[in-house]
Amino acid sequence: MSKKNNSITVLLRCRDEERWIGHCIQSILDHLDQPEIIVLDNNSSDSSIDIVKHFVRDKSLKNLAKKSYTNIKIKKINNYSPGYSLNEGVKIASNNIIMVISSHCVIKKFKFDNLLSNLKTYDCIFGNQIPVYYGKRMSKRYVWSHFVDKKIINMYSNLEKRYFIHNAFAIYKKNILKRIPFNENLVGKEDRYWANTYINKGKKYLYDNTLVVEHHYTQNGNTWKGLA
Repeated sequence: MSKKNNSITVLLRCRDEERWIGHCIQSILDHLDQPEIIVLDNNSSDSSIDIVKHFVRDKSLKNLAKKSYTNIKIKKINNYSPGYSLNEGVKIASNNIIMVISSHCVIKKFKFDNLLSNLKTYDCIFGNQIPVYYGKRMSKRYVWSHFVDKKIINMYSNLEKRYFIHNAFAIYKKNILKRIPFNENLVGKEDRYWANTYINKGKKYLYDNTLVVEHHYTQNGNTWKGLA
């Protein structure tokens, strides 16, 4: 794999995310050098896509600030499911490393060299999340209790009674997602079902607490439903 962090494709699922999607993309550009971003839009009716277009690099213009623009593809997803949208994104991704991030997450810590080193051993690495409710950092209870301050191989959730990965902030090798795609029939938790299928094949993945995002509250955010 290339040592340049523009070898990452970022998959960004979106439906009416105007409040945070600009902050999310800016944080991606602050931590990655000219990544490919694929916005998988489920018929947003707000200003989400207009905001996304502020970050699209115009190839006819030279010397654009690298931290302000990048190559962005926008793919409309009509028959939406979490797994289907991600699988469609993988199909058109140009790079060998796939980052999945929620449109209302903001990257706070990301060390690319450490990520590359860990990807030599693991096909999937998911990161730490700090829940933020209307600007207030929340205590890590319920689903958030999984995001502890230590690295864990093959995290098992005693709360959910199954292996645990969370796609609000996760990095995969593209080849593993082509071999083991997400279940497209699920309305949620496609990440956990993927983890259990993956483990059954004798594989290992990593939770890395040094990769950190703030996960901001949105009314339609699945992770927040019933928690806030």
